[in-house]
Amino acid sequence: MTSRNGLASLLRPEDSVLVLIDHQPYQLANLNSHDPHLAVNNATALAKVAKVFGVPTILSSVVAERGGRIFPQITDVFPDQEVIDRTFINTWEDEKVVDAVKATGRTQLIFAGLWTEICVAMPAIQALGEGWDVTVVTDASGGTSIEAHEVAIQRMIGAGANMMTWLAVASEWQRDWARTEHAGELTDILLQHAAGSGVAYLWEQQLLNTPAPGAAG
Repeated sequence: MTSRNGLASLLRPEDSVLVLIDHQPYQLANLNSHDPHLAVNNATALAKVAKVFGVPTILSSVVAERGGRIFPQITDVFPDQEVIDRTFINTWEDEKVVDAVKATGRTQLIFAGLWTEICVAMPAIQALGEGWDVTVVTDASGGTSIEAHEVAIQRMIGAGANMMTWLAVASEWQRDWARTEHAGELTDILLQHAAGSGVAYLWEQQLLNTPAPGAAG
């Protein structure tokens, strides 16, 4: 397995494509590895950050007629986008999803979804075997138990996947605060979704009297 290190291994928005998988009511009802509120918050934050940085995002559900539609907090970020509904449990066996990813021309493939041990692990492991650079956003995903989530992470790491949290993804896409094009929008997302980190940022602004342009006051 090739080691993932060096500057070139970090995520770049111009090379990234995000696939959000099965953030649906049925899966959320049996989510036991994370607080359900936090799982919805983190997946929504990841979707918003992807939109800010122009990262193509594919939304996919499985048998939505029975399992429910993708959370509106996510679909509201992409109001005009079609959700690809599947029968395949393994998203990477669905040609529509794979074709949508390939059409972006991006090489850094990022997955997040419910449940980690099934609907994230299957496509991640298959895509890795096909030579893709795969990252899994662990806190925008979740499993039926803590053990199921953690074992799935270990399994994907063993297959060569990269593990990150949504805030780490956002930071790698931003990379340099001198890049001001998206800094204000990113700051707003941190304030809305990063809880203590967002509050601490506001406190810092208060103490230093240096409000960031575009940030919520």
